[in-house]
Amino acid sequence: MSESFLLPEPLAAYYARVAVREPPLLARLRHETAQMPGAQMQIAAEEGQFIDLLLRLIGARRCVEVGVFTGYSSLVTALALPAGGQLLACDINPDTTAIARRYWAEAGVADRVRLVLAPAQQTLDAELAGGAAGSYDFAFIDADKTGYVQYYERCLQLLRPGGLIAVDNTLWSGSVADPADRSADTAAIRAFNEHVAADRRVDFCLVPIADGVTLARKH
Repeated sequence: MSESFLLPEPLAAYYARVAVREPPLLARLRHETAQMPGAQMQIAAEEGQFIDLLLRLIGARRCVEVGVFTGYSSLVTALALPAGGQLLACDINPDTTAIARRYWAEAGVADRVRLVLAPAQQTLDAELAGGAAGSYDFAFIDADKTGYVQYYERCLQLLRPGGLIAVDNTLWSGSVADPADRSADTAAIRAFNEHVAADRRVDFCLVPIADGVTLARKH
């Protein structure tokens, strides 16, 4: 079933039937994660398919992910990378990422993922300090919403010209359009959306797929 809140149920069912391809291993990870607390943090199958296509279109070899959870998006990314490709995966939770490690290993792509368990800003700053600016092809951000602008700024520095950032949850189940919703996360996503919309360093598009995915291509 499609997980986009934008689609009415009959259309969502049709979309899931004709438009979503999900490899069996990813489907198994989805089903395992669905039984866990916080399962809503897992990206939609159609979003994973979208990311896979983007990675292949840009010929990505070096990627960074901020927010791993149980590893669905990182597995999508690792499977799309060519031999020798590398994903820097940033998270702080050893328990959920242990599930991710298990699936990376089963898929035969564990050697393509470098997991760093530390605050993501710290990890990204270390990459920049180590001379990695301008060397990444793709970044995916799906972590604490109040950190989105800071993650975006660091990832933008890490990207090469023509590199792409994808940011999840930027429609936030419609809450961004509800003036009565003044929660910290909603306010942070609104601020992030305004930040990217005004950013002349990138071409951008907010795609209404799943819970909203913002794409920003570095000039």
